[in-house]
Amino acid sequence: MPTQDVSIARYFAGLPDPRVDRTKKHSLGDILVITLCAVICGADSWAEVETFGKAKLAWLRTFLALPNGIPSHDTFHRVFARLDPAAFGRCVAAWMAAACDAADLRHVAIDGKACRSAPRATFSGCLHLVSAWAAENRLILGQQAVADGSHEIAAVPELLRVLDLKGAVVTLDAAGCQKAIASQIRHQGGDYLLAVKGNQPALHRAVRAAFDRACGADFAGVEHDTHEAVEGGHGRHEERYVTVIYGPQGLPPEWPDVAAVVLVGREREVKGERADAAHYYVTSHAGTAAQLGGLIRRHWAVENELHWCLDVAFREDANRTAAGHGGANLGLIRRVAASLLQQDAGEGSVKAKRLKAALDGDYLVQALRGFAED
Repeated sequence: MPTQDVSIARYFAGLPDPRVDRTKKHSLGDILVITLCAVICGADSWAEVETFGKAKLAWLRTFLALPNGIPSHDTFHRVFARLDPAAFGRCVAAWMAAACDAADLRHVAIDGKACRSAPRATFSGCLHLVSAWAAENRLILGQQAVADGSHEIAAVPELLRVLDLKGAVVTLDAAGCQKAIASQIRHQGGDYLLAVKGNQPALHRAVRAAFDRACGADFAGVEHDTHEAVEGGHGRHEERYVTVIYGPQGLPPEWPDVAAVVLVGREREVKGERADAAHYYVTSHAGTAAQLGGLIRRHWAVENELHWCLDVAFREDANRTAAGHGGANLGLIRRVAASLLQQDAGEGSVKAKRLKAALDGDYLVQALRGFAED
């Protein structure tokens, strides 16, 4: 009789089951929960998910009925290969959105990652997953796989459609600096903050010209704000200067609701080697220079806190799962697992926390709850 208070299966209650009725020996909810538990605890393949389930059968039965025991690895493989990744993504998005703390300003960082060992016919030659990362909450909000024969840019609008963007600022690198993407973010109630580079030459020239004019006039009569920060340590010295111009003139009119343009200058010295760089951004959010500079810097949390974690702690680049929708769906499970383990503020790496979850059932239950009791 189930006794543990682990109710995550409710978020998957409306998920369409891809199997015909005569093959449903195991409930879809049980399959999903077992897989998530197994991946949190270190499983990286369907055979390892089955091994985890059989080893933890008695514990799993404290909150899952499991009338026919643990599914075989073939069953896990077939179900995840056929499971609709868009519908699965919507269920996960609803769960993760509910887990996010309410805030006046939510930061959603969007970026893609290649799964090098899972071959697919995408622009990168392998399974390529675009993620939406709640930078302040360290939670995955959604994922979209790049379709065969397609590019990362085409996946971004599909990913945005499953997200609640009201009150959010969405950051993307230069590849995502597209008029259609900016318009979609605004239509869904969010603000955008996009890196501007040479792939948008007219916009790039106009943003640079706005700063050139302002500098030429010593910013007289130009509504603007500035912020600077200095960091150092271990032979590194870095200075960052953020300048924001509000209501800039001369930008291409098709860019929607532009409130400001941003220039971030970096002066970096490492062991006597000096490097300078300047980067431009366009945004619909009229924040302060300190706030916009913070959002720009925190955008790379999706790389440092999610993608790096997936490769180091979950060995994603070595995972070959690619058949059907299996690679994308297992990739989303890994991202949920990484999100849940990063909610633990205690010491230790995510890899160490996976081991702890495998050894300590109470810790695993806390992970499934998002460490709400801490």
